[in-house]
Amino acid sequence: MQEAIDFLSAKNPIFLEIIEKYGLPQIPKRPQGFETLVLLILEQQVSIDSAKATFLKIKAHTICTPEKMSVLSDEEFRNLGVSRQKTKYIKILADAVLNKELDIESLATKSPVQVREELIRLKGIGNWTIDIYLMFCLQEPDLIPLGDIAVVNTIKELLDIHDRQEMEIHSQQWSPYRSYATYLLWHYYLNKRNRKITY
Repeated sequence: MQEAIDFLSAKNPIFLEIIEKYGLPQIPKRPQGFETLVLLILEQQVSIDSAKATFLKIKAHTICTPEKMSVLSDEEFRNLGVSRQKTKYIKILADAVLNKELDIESLATKSPVQVREELIRLKGIGNWTIDIYLMFCLQEPDLIPLGDIAVVNTIKELLDIHDRQEMEIHSQQWSPYRSYATYLLWHYYLNKRNRKITY
């Protein structure tokens, strides 16, 4: 991590300023597997805290496995606070695992490009979900999720870059440590708003 911080600080002193003000960021880690992908589907376009509350309700109600999720009724999902759309996505994921279309365990042995190609085929799993899975579960060091509103807003605020394509081009200079740049940007975003989250 120190190597990444030294590299990023040399590229832009703003990273050092974030650390001086708020300390070192947490490196998010989550277990690989089906459960985490379900949690990531729940986290799409809502706060991490609200998604986690729904996820814990699911786990209190049943075991979060492909077998259980594929047979849980739409009404049960609704009673647990899961939207109709996300219910559909979770069932598509569960069926893909059960039908052997997706082998989640094997993702750890594949390149980020291969992981993206496999997961993007599933309706309901887009680039943001894949980026977070690669970063949190597979510890991919060189990704910046520009579908993440906190990352985008922090780049706008700190670097005064407002165009998505420009962000993409600018962030290339942070390679091969773009994930660490992301952790620092999140760290700034949360601390500035006095928010604490547990990944």
